[in-house]
Amino acid sequence: MKVKAVFINKPGEVETRWVDYPHKKENEVLIKVDAAGICGSDIGAFRGTNPLVTYPRIIGHEVTGIVLQEGTGMPDNIKKGDRVIVDGAMQEVVTHPAHLIHKIPDNVPSEMAPLAEPLTIALHALHRANVKAGEYVAIIGAGAIGLMAALSARHYKATPILIDIVEERLRYAQKLGVPYVLNAADDQVIDAIKNITHGTMAQVVIEASGANSAIRNTLDLASFAGRISFTGWPKQETSLPTNLITYKELDLRGSRTSAGEFDEALRMLSTLEINPQDVVSKVVNLDEIPDAVKELDRYPERYLKINAVFH
Repeated sequence: MKVKAVFINKPGEVETRWVDYPHKKENEVLIKVDAAGICGSDIGAFRGTNPLVTYPRIIGHEVTGIVLQEGTGMPDNIKKGDRVIVDGAMQEVVTHPAHLIHKIPDNVPSEMAPLAEPLTIALHALHRANVKAGEYVAIIGAGAIGLMAALSARHYKATPILIDIVEERLRYAQKLGVPYVLNAADDQVIDAIKNITHGTMAQVVIEASGANSAIRNTLDLASFAGRISFTGWPKQETSLPTNLITYKELDLRGSRTSAGEFDEALRMLSTLEINPQDVVSKVVNLDEIPDAVKELDRYPERYLKINAVFH
């Protein structure tokens, strides 16, 4: 028996093809995938710029599905037939460690549920920076993760300042209630943040673009004793002036492993504190994923997020 999966065979070549039906181990669950999100890391794999990727590979890690077979160690609140979110793959049926699945609330539509995974990344970046009520949070990058970091900062009663070079994304964020947006291509960002914060600069800076110039700029946007959280993946190493880090007493923190934020992310989607329809720009089917990957590669500014339904 075969199932369909989405492969990147080599940079620039993506397709769906048939693979063998998976067989689970005792401590795994068998999951019928019903939806998946296309992530920036998938686009990096398509372009050949993601240093963690080998080829050929099945892409996708923002995956939701239905439990077909249970496994030992799975959470007590999950049973066969439940919808769950996992770190899976763009394949019709997958196996997954039983203890690392999370139940999806009934009121979160399947085609929107994969958004929980990138939301965990936004939340983890804020948690790593220990954001507090009343603080200013400068966020570089207004893609899906940056936008959700800004909306989540409001949830924590902090004041987000969202920075990008794509004006359409900034206008959209403002429409969703982000109070301050700055176009790095046009605005004098440092002076603007100084004015917004009454001279203190931002107590928290989230770098969500991965651009090397933006990584360097985080030091200038942060207040004295500010906390900087790096969640964007740069394409190359960036040199940072350690004298400025010492002078401003800055805390620099990497942000990557967000497995502990899934319960909070699913709750926020369920209560519409983050409305998934505000972030998902388009929904395609399984066979349309290769074209959607190519479309995102060519026109990244057109979409915040593309999700796919499998059945």
